[in-house]
Amino acid sequence: MESFHRAVKNYSGVALDDLRAVRFTGGVIDRAESLANFVEVLRDAAWLAIDTEADSLHSYPEKLCLIQVGIPGRIELVDPLCGVELAGFWGALAGRELLMHGADYDLRLLQGGHDFVPDQIFDTMLAARLLGREKFGLADLVQHYLGVTLEKGSQKANWARRPLTPQMEEYARNDVLHLDSLVEKLRDELREKGREEWHRQECRQLIVDNTNLPGPDEDRIWRIKGSNRLSPASLAVLRELWQWREKEAVRRNRPPFFVLSHDLLLKLSSVAAEGGDCRPLLPRRIPERRRLSILDAVGRGIDIPTGDCPQPVKSPPRRNVTAKQKKRFGELQERRDQHAENLEIDPTIIASRATLMALALDEEEHSAYVLPWQRELLAI
Repeated sequence: MESFHRAVKNYSGVALDDLRAVRFTGGVIDRAESLANFVEVLRDAAWLAIDTEADSLHSYPEKLCLIQVGIPGRIELVDPLCGVELAGFWGALAGRELLMHGADYDLRLLQGGHDFVPDQIFDTMLAARLLGREKFGLADLVQHYLGVTLEKGSQKANWARRPLTPQMEEYARNDVLHLDSLVEKLRDELREKGREEWHRQECRQLIVDNTNLPGPDEDRIWRIKGSNRLSPASLAVLRELWQWREKEAVRRNRPPFFVLSHDLLLKLSSVAAEGGDCRPLLPRRIPERRRLSILDAVGRGIDIPTGDCPQPVKSPPRRNVTAKQKKRFGELQERRDQHAENLEIDPTIIASRATLMALALDEEEHSAYVLPWQRELLAI
């Protein structure tokens, strides 16, 4: 049965949407007929707000579990796990500006699982940062601009479970419920301050940075934090243990840290390479089959010849900075900081310290990685 939620959005006591009714269909869209009907509505919608939920804390590899879609007067939860063909749905989103918040993770999830890359987005987090907001989480922005307090509580829920609980459905809907009104406020403020084009550039770059990503470096992916302190013999064991953990995580459909922690991988690798007994380090309740397979992985690492053991990754040598380059860095930093103060924004939005140093060392090579609006402020 359909329910109706009246979104009362007040800012300084002024009603923004005049008690606009937003229709919620209970549950998720998980049938072809329902999805086809919704797709037809999407094609004519004046705007589209979108968010996603995944199961990174509960499954491995992570997968897209829910797509929240807001359009004028209606919010729906689309189930990408139900087996229904989504080509028509993605087609309805193509070529449209999608209203999103903190879209980097969503973009990677959408392309990684469904090969969908939006043409254009309006990211409310980016807009807030360009406007100098120090708190730019969705709840913070909705409270500041709309006077609405969002309920929390389902961030770490298992979004692959079905059916969703009423609390999970409410949490999911809230992620898109206020995006259109928030975008109106932010877009107006960006326009008033002459930063609308800056935001367009940032949103385009966000799409580029989070789609069509290269595959992992096979020689680095297993080098977990702390591994660079290990000897080559220990690294050989670590690589075998990491590969075992990856396969086991996929087999059990559990995140790797549930299988064996990073700390335990490092301890096992060190002890094994020094000829110690790894068995006392293993959890007591671990099944015997798993215990033996871990010890087999340790054995494979120990058996790798010394000449074939991986080497610690050496940090690149520090580049000598000339007096001229130091002076250039200081000029760029001073210019950046002055603009940031005048604009009342975080200086790192214009350029990070690392970016400034890269420009000082080789401006011609690195200026292409700075957006036009940033180049203009830095005068490069």
